[in-house]
Amino acid sequence: MTNISIDINADIGEGVGNEANLIPLLSSCNIACGGHAGNLETMNWCVALAKENRVKIGAHPSFPDKENFGRQIVKMSCSALYQTIKNQIKTLMSVVRDNHAALHHVKPHGALYNLAATDKKTAEVVVEVMKSIHLPLKLYVPFGSVISGIAIKEKIPITYEVFADRNYNDDLSLVSRSKENAIIKDEDVMTSHIQNMILHKKVKTINSVEVFIEAETICVHGDNPEALKLIKKLRQNLIDFGIKIQ
Repeated sequence: MTNISIDINADIGEGVGNEANLIPLLSSCNIACGGHAGNLETMNWCVALAKENRVKIGAHPSFPDKENFGRQIVKMSCSALYQTIKNQIKTLMSVVRDNHAALHHVKPHGALYNLAATDKKTAEVVVEVMKSIHLPLKLYVPFGSVISGIAIKEKIPITYEVFADRNYNDDLSLVSRSKENAIIKDEDVMTSHIQNMILHKKVKTINSVEVFIEAETICVHGDNPEALKLIKKLRQNLIDFGIKIQ
């Protein structure tokens, strides 16, 4: 047995329709709030499911780009980006209040998440939004990222996130989805990947380099075709490793 505990999260409300099966397997979730996917109906559905299953609720804002599912950078001013991120979070906060639930965290989506990890201006916009909300919300961020450093400096509580179903580059960025080896679909590969990150604090990159990493929450993408299978396997692996899910 170990004294390690970990959170399992997934992105939901993105039109896949697997939430009823997915949410009971999670300890936290990130709900699309209108930028890349989602509307009031899907937000209400996801919040209610999360509350029923005692799963921590997070906002999943993105660039306002449903056409490309938020996976392409949208050129916009810092003030416009600030406003769209804040509006998305506020919309979900309203739904959460209506359902007598609580918002736990914020996790940017797709291109916004990846850009904030490396670009100071984008990271500063996200952190400024967090500061403006005046709630002790956690910010899910990649370890060693630009946004993690800025959030720490601005006293925004952070949670280091790793990805069970994604491969990494040597600089800890995610392998582009345009490449064949970006997504992990094999259960045994995922098992080794996660075990290395959680128990040994190392990730083997696509160049077979082992890089130090810290993990407090593990994400499996809800739109991964193998998401349910992978999360079931992940939960069992963590239990077998003696790791508490919370």
